[in-house]
Amino acid sequence: MRNLSLSTLGPLAALILLIVLGASLNDNFLSAGNITNVLARSAFIGMIAVGMTFVITSGGLDLSVGSMAAFVAGMVILAMNALQPSLGVGLPLALIGIGVALAVGLLAGLANGLLVTRVGIEPFIVTLGTMGIFRSLVTWLADGGTLSLDFAMREYIGPIYYGGILGISWPIIVFALVVVIGEIAMRHTRFGRYSEAIGSNDKVARYSAVKVERIQLLTYVFLGLLVGLATILYVPRLGSASGSTGLLWELEAIAAVIIGGTALKGGFGRVWGTVVGVLILSLIGNILNLANLVSPYLNGAIQGVIIVLAVVLQRKKTSAEGR
Repeated sequence: MRNLSLSTLGPLAALILLIVLGASLNDNFLSAGNITNVLARSAFIGMIAVGMTFVITSGGLDLSVGSMAAFVAGMVILAMNALQPSLGVGLPLALIGIGVALAVGLLAGLANGLLVTRVGIEPFIVTLGTMGIFRSLVTWLADGGTLSLDFAMREYIGPIYYGGILGISWPIIVFALVVVIGEIAMRHTRFGRYSEAIGSNDKVARYSAVKVERIQLLTYVFLGLLVGLATILYVPRLGSASGSTGLLWELEAIAAVIIGGTALKGGFGRVWGTVVGVLILSLIGNILNLANLVSPYLNGAIQGVIIVLAVVLQRKKTSAEGR
């Protein structure tokens, strides 16, 4: 019970310490503008990390989400640019863009899931391969450059990212809804319970009449849909996509999941912990930028160190419980 309390309170304590540190280093850290900026930028990774929580909980892994987001964004931009001359700038074209994002994300997640569950290839190998495929495809579609959404349409859909309700931007609102749905699904539905059972011991789950392959497939499809949803909110921000779009998003999503307490080997998932992990990573980057402590180019290195430390702590906890 003591270890459980420590694993539960540890991420929250780290988050509080970061907030105190940030406030002491820069007076603007707790300003409404900075907080809104941090939360809005966290929303993209946060939504993907919620889906990643289910994949990792069920014993899987997805290294392709960053490249998938780039590919989805590229397909959305190409579709909207192609249809704009006939449909014009307006709601129908925006809805088509949303539909394309969700459809491509779903199909990409389905492809990963089928290769893992039906073909029987290890998730690491499958998603490592599709990571290269998706990023190469968007680079090819952009002819090595950048795909840019027509300026008029970019202005029209701008409020999807910059607008909101009562000063709260849409990415933050959508992220909050995804978290609520994810937490309910993990704790109060068969999908969540079966994901944990499969990650804990897939053979026992199979003997308990759990349709293992179906649940695993659904986790990848759910993740793909959330990548599509995150891309819908991301495209209006810059209005472009290239081979560098979504770079290292997979690292951030996996780091957030592990920091939040989800077991890397599967068997236990915590959606609210993933949210805490996302905020921790975002605040670290924000503090480094505001305080100019280290180069922002080292953010990836810092995230890598955090992943290693989180896994080491998980192993120590597991070893202690096994004694």
